[in-house]
Amino acid sequence: MTFSPAAADTLFKYLADTDTHPEDYDFIATGDLGAEGSALFKTLMARDGERLGEEYLDCGLMIYDRERQDVHAGGSGCGCSASVLCSLILGNMESGKWRDGLFIATGAMMSPTSSQQGESIPGIAHLIHLKCE
Repeated sequence: MTFSPAAADTLFKYLADTDTHPEDYDFIATGDLGAEGSALFKTLMARDGERLGEEYLDCGLMIYDRERQDVHAGGSGCGCSASVLCSLILGNMESGKWRDGLFIATGAMMSPTSSQQGESIPGIAHLIHLKCE
């Protein structure tokens, strides 16, 4: 399951609502899309006219050394986003390296009843704008 469509939809709507673009931010971080999900996220954003560059990072890709550790597509779960947010992201904001960024947490609306009835599990994304004055 990938949450890339939810993340792309959330980010695209936020950028439209605020009349901003990805390059206006020091970072745009997704929670745990991993390698395949991040590639899909970038493709979906580009399809809608917003290209992600060096400002984009994914917590699931950052938490491991994929060349030296056998983690396949990267990390998964809320632990990745919480760990990277509380260490790298907030640390870089506190030091002044980053002043303005977007953090997009992703997840699923899990329902045992829906699954048992053969319904899909919707992906969701929540965006937080982090800014240091």
